[in-house]
Amino acid sequence: MRVAVAYDVRMRTHRFFATTFKGLEDVLAGEIASLGGEDVSAGPGSVAFSGDMALCYRANLWLRSANRVVLLLSEFPAPTPAALYEGTREIPWPDLFPPERTIAVDATVRDSGITHSHFAAQKTKDGIVDRFRDAVGRRPDVDAKTPEVRIVVRIVRDECAVSLDTSGESLNRRGYRAIPSEASLKETLAAGLLLLAGWQGGEPLIDPACGAGTIPIEAALIAGNVAPGSLGRSFGFQRLHGFDRKRWEAMLSEAREALLHPIHVRIEGSDISPGAVAGAMKNAINAKVNERVLFNARSIRNFDPGEGPGTILCNPPYGTRLPGGTQVETFYRELGEALKKRCRGWTAFLLSGNPAATKFLGLKSSRKFPVMNGPIDCRLLKYDLY
Repeated sequence: MRVAVAYDVRMRTHRFFATTFKGLEDVLAGEIASLGGEDVSAGPGSVAFSGDMALCYRANLWLRSANRVVLLLSEFPAPTPAALYEGTREIPWPDLFPPERTIAVDATVRDSGITHSHFAAQKTKDGIVDRFRDAVGRRPDVDAKTPEVRIVVRIVRDECAVSLDTSGESLNRRGYRAIPSEASLKETLAAGLLLLAGWQGGEPLIDPACGAGTIPIEAALIAGNVAPGSLGRSFGFQRLHGFDRKRWEAMLSEAREALLHPIHVRIEGSDISPGAVAGAMKNAINAKVNERVLFNARSIRNFDPGEGPGTILCNPPYGTRLPGGTQVETFYRELGEALKKRCRGWTAFLLSGNPAATKFLGLKSSRKFPVMNGPIDCRLLKYDLY
C-alpha cells in the first residue's frame, strides 16, 4: 500500500490547511500570504499552505477569517477499512503527543468505499491506539466532547488525508462572547465579511442591526491591530510534543507591541433590543475594545449615521418575523428608507440569506459576493449610496 507520511519531527517545512466559510477563501489566502505562508492555494472552504511550526503558531494567533488550522500528517488510498487502519497505524503518533492526552477523531467520507463517517472515525482511532500500545505500552483515552488532541480524517474517492488539528476549539471562539452558544454571526465570519468588504480600519464602520455586536467588535480588533488569538484562549498545538513555549510567548509579546493606540476611527453598533445591546457591550468589555465601540438601542427606522464616507455592514434577519412580532418586510422597507434618505456617501454591505426580503429595500446592489453562513447560501450585497 502506498502511504505518504507528510509529517516528520525532523522536517522544518510542513503542509497545513486552514478552513473557512465558502466564499472567504481568497480573503483567507491573502491573510496567510501576509503572514509568510508559502505555496498558498485556495480550495472550496479551505486554503492550503506550507511553512514551519512557527508559522502554525502565528496563523492561529493572527488569522481572522480561519476556523481551524490543521497539520497534514499523511495521505494514502483507503478503499477499505483495513487500508484505513493500516495507513493510520503507519503514522508515528507517539512522536506527536503523549498517551496521557485525550483524543477525538473527526471524520468525513464522500464518494468512497467506506460510506459511514462514524465507522471511519472508529477505524482511525483503532490505528492510533494500537500504534501507541506497540510503541509505549499505553493508549490515549477518547473524549468526544472536549478532547485535548483532535484528529481530522477526510476520505474523498477512496483517497484519505489524516491531519492534526492545531487550533483546538474553533478559532471563532475568540473568548469574548459572554454567551458562546448564542445564535449569532460567528466571529470568523464577521471578520471575513469586513475584509471581503475591503474595510481595514481607516474609515467609520456602523452596524445598524448588531445583535451580539460581533461585527463592530471584530472591526475594533482590526482597527486596533489586535491579534484575535491573543484574548486568552488556548490552542491545540500547545498540547503537542515539541511545543516551543518561549517562541509562543515571544509572539504574544510581539502582538501586544503591535497594538495601535489610540483608535480614532468611529465604530458603532445599534439594535432595537436593549437586551441585545447590553450583551454586545458586555462582549466588547470582554474583548477589551469597549472604549473603541459605541453601542445604542435604536429602531432601524431611526437609523441616521450622518453624511459619509464610511461603511455600513450588517447581518439582517433572514426569516419572516422578528422577535416582538415585527414583520421582516417592514424591517427591510425601513432599512431601505434609511439608506436612501440618510446615508449619502456611505457604502452599505448586507449579508442576505433571503433574496425575497432584500427586494423590499428598494435598492439595486452593485456587487454580490456568494458566502455560506453555515448551511445557509447567502450573498454579501454591496450598495453604493450616492
